[in-house]
Amino acid sequence: MIMSPRKLIGARDPYGFKPLCIGRRDNAYILASETCALETIGAEFVRDVEPGEIVAITREGIASNREMCLPDPDREARCVFEYIYFSRPDSAFDGVGVYRARLQAGRFLAMDSPVEADLVVGVPESGNAAALGYSMESGIPYGTAFVKNSYVGRTFIKPKQSSRESAVRVKLNVLKEAVAGKRVIMIDDSIVRGTTSALIVHMLRDAGAKEVHVKVSAPPFLHPCYFGTDIPDEDQLIAHGRSVEEIRRLIGADSLAYLRMERLKEMAGGKPICTACFSGIYPIEPPREDIRGNYER
Repeated sequence: MIMSPRKLIGARDPYGFKPLCIGRRDNAYILASETCALETIGAEFVRDVEPGEIVAITREGIASNREMCLPDPDREARCVFEYIYFSRPDSAFDGVGVYRARLQAGRFLAMDSPVEADLVVGVPESGNAAALGYSMESGIPYGTAFVKNSYVGRTFIKPKQSSRESAVRVKLNVLKEAVAGKRVIMIDDSIVRGTTSALIVHMLRDAGAKEVHVKVSAPPFLHPCYFGTDIPDEDQLIAHGRSVEEIRRLIGADSLAYLRMERLKEMAGGKPICTACFSGIYPIEPPREDIRGNYER
């Protein structure tokens, strides 16, 4: 986005990796990366900026340039991690509600990897909707196992493992009376390095959980991202070169299951999505080895 005293310009990349939308409040136009931002300030949603579109907003209205739009919309590649983790659940990404997508992911997990248990819980916040979906599909009661400290930011984006682990302990505390003596299904949005998941499983066991079954509302992360998501090199990804059973043992869970790859597009409402971090199939050629440092922290 670019602003001047007389003009507001917004552009979206041709593949549509990240969202951008237009809102209006009275005589003013707003550009935002999430639709929930519009509702927060009392603005109404007008439309999404299309992948490859450039919009220029002036007193005269909205001018649109679509010269950079891809000729084949099926080549668009929305970041599926927006639905899984990044976006707020009260947002919509190109017409698909994030909450609905996460709820559907949980339903798919219950269909594809059922397990006997007494309680389904989500790791807040992004695991909650998927946990509710799992509960609705399986009939296993949904409950709250974690008290969240709202003043601690997202742990996924912290650069050092030590800071991520300490942030988890400060951010989450387990409700012992909710999990003691129970077989617990824990739904998380993803497992990247694995150490945070192992810590949360350990916290549940310390609180008296009899069993801890981990379900992940994303497939295993196997490849780095070069399009805006801080997913590290392959050698830092717990799933790279390991089986699901090996990962289960490393995090200390009684069972472990991931969302199946073929469920992703259905979860995202049938929209074309980027799944490169799971599949290794990039929508455009990834950067060469000799310049990859420019794309890393």
